[in-house]
Amino acid sequence: MTLLVTLFAAVISTILWYKNAPGDEYKIRTLCFIYWGASIMWFVDAVFEYAELKAAYFTPAPADMLNDLFLGLSAVVLGLIIWLVILLFKDPKGVFRKKRQAG
Repeated sequence: MTLLVTLFAAVISTILWYKNAPGDEYKIRTLCFIYWGASIMWFVDAVFEYAELKAAYFTPAPADMLNDLFLGLSAVVLGLIIWLVILLFKDPKGVFRKKRQAG
């Protein structure tokens, strides 16, 4: 479930980046890298878990699925927070720069 959540986030962010690719004013490329990196990490985790559990990998307990969903959503939210911090430091619209000059 963590892999699916991060893959959806990676695909959506990639589509958004591709639409705005020439300028990439909001640094969506960074968000893509964060989510694709998380997706690769969860894919490797899934491969090793499958190697350990074999067929049982495909029949997880509902509580395990819920925990994985929360973990995946947490990873997506953490990626968004990191991206927002980077965006605030880069200040592509110059909002903070204008505030400093005016004040």
